[in-house]
Amino acid sequence: MTANSTQVQVALGDRSYPISIGSDEIRKADIARYISGKKVLIVTNETIAPLYLELLEGQLADKQVDMVILADGEQHKNLDTLNLIFDQLIAGHHDRKTTLIALGGGVVGDMTGFAAACYQRGVPFIQIPTTLLAQVDSSVGGKTAVNHAMGKNMIGAFYQPQAVIIDTDTLSTLPDREFHAGLAEVIKYGLIIDADFFHWLENNIDLLLQRDKAALVYAIELSCVSKARIVAEDETEQGIRAILNLGHTFGHAIETFQQYKQWIHGEAVAAGMVMAAELSVIRGDLSAADLQRTKQLLQRCSLPVAPPADMKAEDFDRLMLRDKKVLDGQLRLVVLKSLGEACVTDQFSTDHLYQLLSRACSAS
Repeated sequence: MTANSTQVQVALGDRSYPISIGSDEIRKADIARYISGKKVLIVTNETIAPLYLELLEGQLADKQVDMVILADGEQHKNLDTLNLIFDQLIAGHHDRKTTLIALGGGVVGDMTGFAAACYQRGVPFIQIPTTLLAQVDSSVGGKTAVNHAMGKNMIGAFYQPQAVIIDTDTLSTLPDREFHAGLAEVIKYGLIIDADFFHWLENNIDLLLQRDKAALVYAIELSCVSKARIVAEDETEQGIRAILNLGHTFGHAIETFQQYKQWIHGEAVAAGMVMAAELSVIRGDLSAADLQRTKQLLQRCSLPVAPPADMKAEDFDRLMLRDKKVLDGQLRLVVLKSLGEACVTDQFSTDHLYQLLSRACSAS
């Protein structure tokens, strides 16, 4: 394992694209080669702009570069904020050859991708994720969306980027809370598809918490390899791709309940993954020992393993029925058949679900 650059390919035929991973990747990746037109709109936020915007602009000296700097935070991931991107595109006379570049975390990436999917019925975009969560999850696979007050990511589209540029140096300025939240999504890949990776994480989590460069490149690469493999098999989430949502139905309910103002996404997902694992134990699939291993690994990352204390079983029941994974009125959940193997099912009893919700909410 080295800290050098590496590349993962997302294989989607003529829409395939590379994920470049490494130190100083914004400078080394030759971003201009992914841009065919003369105009670029960089979308970033007020936290990231002072840190990396000038560096990115320096790689685009031969382009007309406009920018929009958004407020930071999940609470701004909505249609009103999305319109700020469209306002800048129209005011700058951007055409169908314009390339949008998302420079930021998952909120910036999701909104930029959705704007690219919609503007003049589709223009190219590039993801440059600057948070661990975005690097291992939201920047890869083409899911783009904004939130609605009644549900997370309810308005969006599948729309693939031209490239994903992951500069691990950006993690050096990431606050601990955001970094730990990103580790929840890294751990997810071990739980759903790669038991060996989960075991590696148990043995190397301290290196990741210290932000060891080689360990980070390895963990990000393994995460992207897993996601790329799943996306290539099921781009629009008609089947296996749904396993990437382990814990997310519970987590999205937490975020919606809190109006996106308290826990951040990875924290809600961490608690949600424990709830999914507990349901898997109740169903008789996952061992109690593996549930405990899951909790312990998340706790080592300073992540919650129970829902917020003010949430009740009735809150989850009400909010989960708005989830995108509800089909024909039937809630579907991702559960673990064993450590490293997940599936999507609607085959669980109401008693099992309420047993889980009552137990989880009383433990918080």
